[in-house]
Amino acid sequence: MRLFIAVRLSRELRQAVQDVQNAFRRQGIRGRYSPEENLHITLAFIGEYNDPDEILELMEQIRFRPFTITLDKIGCFDDLWWAGVGESPELETLFKNVRHVLADADVPYDRKRYRPHITFLRNAVPVTGQVRPEQIRRRSMTVRRISLMLSTTGKNGSIYTELGSIAARK
Repeated sequence: MRLFIAVRLSRELRQAVQDVQNAFRRQGIRGRYSPEENLHITLAFIGEYNDPDEILELMEQIRFRPFTITLDKIGCFDDLWWAGVGESPELETLFKNVRHVLADADVPYDRKRYRPHITFLRNAVPVTGQVRPEQIRRRSMTVRRISLMLSTTGKNGSIYTELGSIAARK
C-alpha cells in the first residue's frame, strides 16, 4: 500500500487552485493536471507500507491546535507546478511532529526538506515554450484535521483515498 499523511484542502482552497489550473489550460499548457479531489498538502510521504492501522495508531500521538493557512504563491520545480502557502509556524511544527512520531516508530518516510505545496500540474508542456504564471487568489482555511491517504494508480493517474484522520486537539 502506498501511503502518505496530508492536510486535505477546503472547498475554497481547491477552487482557488482550480482557477489557476484553468488559467494554465487557457494558455495551452498541457500536462497531468491534478484532479480537484487529489489536491492536498503532504506532511509525510511514507510510500509502500502494509499496515495502515499502525500508522493511524501512531497518528493518535500527534497533538495540534486548529490553525490557519493561506494560499499566496505559485511556483515550480522543473515541470511540476504548485500552489504554496504563506509562512506558518503551526504547519511547520505539525510537519515536524508527524515526522518525529514516524521516526520514533521506525516507519520509513521520504526525508526530503519540507516545502509545503499543493501540486496542481505535472509534466507541464507549454505551447509557446514559456509559462506565464498566474496569480492565485489568496484564500485561507483552518486546518482542523490531518489524514492518512492511500495512493493507487488508475488508468487516468493516481487516485487518493482517505483511510482515516485525526482531529486537532486543544
